[in-house]
Amino acid sequence: MPQARQWDSTLFKGSAAYYERGRLPYAPGFAQTLATALGLDGQERLLDVGCGPGIVTLAMAQFFTEVVGVDPDEDMLAEAGRSAKHRGVTNARWVAARAEDLPAGLGEFRVVLFAQSFHWTDRDHVAAAVLEMLEPGGAFVHVSDHKHAPAEPLPPPLVAPPYERIRDVVSQYLGPVRRAGQGSLSGAAPHSADGTPDREDLVLARAGFENFERHVVPAGQVVNRSADDIVAWVFSRSDSAPHLFGARLEDFERDLREVLREASPDSRFAERLPATEIMTWRKPHGQR
Repeated sequence: MPQARQWDSTLFKGSAAYYERGRLPYAPGFAQTLATALGLDGQERLLDVGCGPGIVTLAMAQFFTEVVGVDPDEDMLAEAGRSAKHRGVTNARWVAARAEDLPAGLGEFRVVLFAQSFHWTDRDHVAAAVLEMLEPGGAFVHVSDHKHAPAEPLPPPLVAPPYERIRDVVSQYLGPVRRAGQGSLSGAAPHSADGTPDREDLVLARAGFENFERHVVPAGQVVNRSADDIVAWVFSRSDSAPHLFGARLEDFERDLREVLREASPDSRFAERLPATEIMTWRKPHGQR
């Protein structure tokens, strides 16, 4: 793998407890859209690779006989297990493993899904492994925010989180190069706008996938966010995970909250939910 994609066990260290609160949800209805697009009948198995705290795994559980979430971060899996219990989901199980460990004895699946996690992997190696794990006609699925559509402005007097100022504070503590665990996001190409590799289409074509489809699930609803929500968003990220600040963590959070107070004295913010982009590729029907 290129240097920027080498595995780092600290990538999301300390972020699990902040993830679900800090991250904006996917567009309402994304799970039903995916189920309809794939023609699911409730009898199949799903593998969610890089599942984190199980947000997408649990949303999709109703459409499968079993869902399996894989993640190398034990804290993320513990959060996923708690969420499953809280929601009464009984057909999910959680496996501590890296994507590069696949197939890991997990068996055959109708769907293997990556929700904004494929870019962290050795993509050619993992795509080849996924192709072998899918049943004929099974689907490789990539789910992400739809980043290319401009968001409508918020109606006044709502205030958006001051993301540029937040990035400035992070860089004051961690330096100007965006962090990724103990490393950085420089050095891997081609890149998306946020510094992570893109062009999944080329990777999956090399692996032998076909019949690409793309679905965009609209959103745009305004959601209210507190200062605590924005702090959780910062700490949920690999480039500003709590452990990166070391002994300066309390100082950083103090300065971060001051930036938020300056932007909104009552510490209330708002954002529009981004649309969700779903991309699917199929394993050829004649291939075992």
